[in-house]
Amino acid sequence: MEELLELRQLLEQGKIYEALLLVDELEEMSLGDKINKIDSYGVILLIHLIKQNAEKRSTRSWDVSIENTVREINKINKRRKSGGFYLNQAELIDILQQGYQVALKRAALEAFEGRYEAQELAAIVNQQETLAEALKLIQQ
Repeated sequence: MEELLELRQLLEQGKIYEALLLVDELEEMSLGDKINKIDSYGVILLIHLIKQNAEKRSTRSWDVSIENTVREINKINKRRKSGGFYLNQAELIDILQQGYQVALKRAALEAFEGRYEAQELAAIVNQQETLAEALKLIQQ
């Protein structure tokens, strides 16, 4: 809120260049928030996909969670007014890749009732296939 008041003051004072710098900063903050949210939902998506792939089965709750996380990722990533997306395919892949190890550790606590360590689970699940599946779900 402070930034908006500062922006108003800059505009009222005719300091257009400073106002534009502040607008750039606000846009960057907004994008950072969107990236963090997409990352969090991406980890949840990957957890369930890892469990599905490892256990060769699914549950209704996993399916619903996958559906909800994909919906949230798409909702956050969609530009409302101008159309298009905040993050392109390469950026989405990067975020998913960054979150994969976190998801793997968390999935290891749940898959097979927590009997496997993350490294053991990693040997069971193909990382590239799981990431490709996640991206495919997001882009549908």
